[in-house]
Amino acid sequence: MPPGGRATSWPLLDSLPPEAREQVLAAARRRKYARGEAIFREGDLADNLYLIDSGICAVQVTAPGGERLTLNVLTAGGFFGELALLQPDESGRRSAAVLALVPTETLSIAASAFRGLRTTHPAVEGLVVAALAQRVAELSQRLLEAQYDGVDRRVYRRLLELCELYPANSAAATIPLSQDDLAAMVGASRPTVNQVLQKLVSRGIVTLGRRQLTVTDLPALRSLAPPAGG
Repeated sequence: MPPGGRATSWPLLDSLPPEAREQVLAAARRRKYARGEAIFREGDLADNLYLIDSGICAVQVTAPGGERLTLNVLTAGGFFGELALLQPDESGRRSAAVLALVPTETLSIAASAFRGLRTTHPAVEGLVVAALAQRVAELSQRLLEAQYDGVDRRVYRRLLELCELYPANSAAATIPLSQDDLAAMVGASRPTVNQVLQKLVSRGIVTLGRRQLTVTDLPALRSLAPPAGG
């Protein structure tokens, strides 16, 4: 199975009647992206909604100091680019970039096609509300975590989330992401994240390799990662 799994459905579409859902998917174009490839960048035209079929994507923005900050990490069954659905035409611009952290496949739906579907299938209108509600909930959770949790706990949680995306075939779960990737997901510098990882290494919970991390003691890692804000 590809990293991040492969989606057989998208929760965003669950509220649609079967006919409308089929029409939405029929209007989509499949696209493939290599590891590290930008799906779109800040300032690009906001002209498509993307459904993730397989892979892992990072939503990133550029901070005033020039550093890249990761706002969210999305996997199979997720979506991004929903602001394109709010534009009256194709003149809107992206406020964030989306990067494929691993080989990724998406289904993209042009905003123009979506507007046509809203006319023929009024139920499709509800997708906009559902998409925005889900995104607000996700960003609120990240904000809560950033305000109340230190880097250590954020590293533990991201590692546990990644272990779910890369399930263990044995006693260990190997995550094919670099420390730079993890640092972007945590919202901290690489040296700071490396300090946390070295503590885990000394406790026998994690081993480090070239562009990969291996969690060797999942129960011990879980014991270090209480719920966000806890």
